Amino acid sequence: MDRKKCCVKLSVQPSRGLVDEKFVILVQNVPPGSQVTVHASYKCEDGHSWEAFAHYNANTAGTVNVSEDPSLGGTYSGVEPMGLLWSLRPVPGSKPGLRMRKVNVQTPMEVTISVYQGHQTEGFVDQVPLGSVVVERWYMAPGVRRIPITEGGLTATLFLPPGPGPFPGLLDLWGGGGKLVEYRAALLASHGIASLALDYLTAEIVMETGKAVDNQYFETAYRLLEQHPQILGSRIAMLGLSLGTSVTLNMAVYSKVMKLRCVVCVSGSHVQAADGSLEQILACFDENADKTRFTEENQIIVRDLLLPIPTDPKLKTDVGRLQCPLLLVVGEDDQNYPAHESAMDMKDMMERVGNGHLLTVLSYPNAGHLIEPPYTPHVRVSAFKSASIGRQKLMALWGGETVAHSRAQEDAWRKMLIFLRENLYGGRNPSAT
Repeated sequence: MDRKKCCVKLSVQPSRGLVDEKFVILVQNVPPGSQVTVHASYKCEDGHSWEAFAHYNANTAGTVNVSEDPSLGGTYSGVEPMGLLWSLRPVPGSKPGLRMRKVNVQTPMEVTISVYQGHQTEGFVDQVPLGSVVVERWYMAPGVRRIPITEGGLTATLFLPPGPGPFPGLLDLWGGGGKLVEYRAALLASHGIASLALDYLTAEIVMETGKAVDNQYFETAYRLLEQHPQILGSRIAMLGLSLGTSVTLNMAVYSKVMKLRCVVCVSGSHVQAADGSLEQILACFDENADKTRFTEENQIIVRDLLLPIPTDPKLKTDVGRLQCPLLLVVGEDDQNYPAHESAMDMKDMMERVGNGHLLTVLSYPNAGHLIEPPYTPHVRVSAFKSASIGRQKLMALWGGETVAHSRAQEDAWRKMLIFLRENLYGGRNPSAT
């Protein structure tokens, strides 16, 4: 292919959009039947670079449409419209254990999409592309407001959707790594749900006192949502991932303050002291720390901490008492939590007492623990410093196979948004008295 005779046109539409929005990559004006490589690169806020690439053959019109044409090789194969995002991986030579997470949600992910001559597999930084486009991927839609929260001793950030409202609300809890993680709450607000991202493991009050927060801390966060003038106080949900699931189930079942409209739990378990505190949940992990295993590569597997699923009701959240709809999202290759086994036990518990109709289980074969918003790169292993177990930095084995996990993320997010909209916007409040 002669660059001088070839004026390649590369377009990505939309060039600016939400991270869960699909785009169309079109390469035009290349010689019919020619080989090209479409490449994506992204530099994280931590300075580490990620890339993905795919090999295509142009059609008789000299065009490649990534949404319709099959990749013949690279970091993914087949027809994968968003493969250049979900197959992103650290560039060769990067330190092991990296995970891509957006910290500042007020700026976009800037992904560079480029097209190269031939089927290339390496050395992209040393080559001149035939064309490049920078694409902006946002967690915050235009008009979403980000409001830091410190009142009531909380360490949190509230994201309000555009417009006057009032909006349904959601309390968003992440897992054992602690810190204030905002990107999922920002994205939910971009879809019309006022969302409060809450730090509960490394919150300021924890740093000051050296003690775990009590259940009142979560009730304070709920009340903040309930009493906010732009939030519908009777239409509040709770979403937990991993350790956040333990807290979410505990509060949904036993709190006399929280009257939740619905609950979403991702990659977690109900195995914990019934009607206990966060401190008791963490103590249970510490007591069973000898059940952890390590692979030959020294990657920690934590799922056995909660196995076998106990039969003693005092060692499980009594989900049979739930009065609101519950959505469980689990990966069947989760190596961090026995999420699938826990979901099956919760299903049995709820069916035995007649509230099985409130439960929806989304269970994904070959998906791992870190079920994130769509097109987030799958990370099977990453460095992890638990704010609860051991407190030292380890290589955590999360599990999952890249294609299956990526499919699960896309499907689960779509169905979760439907679940939240159905329960937060329509029908009566099942937990109202």
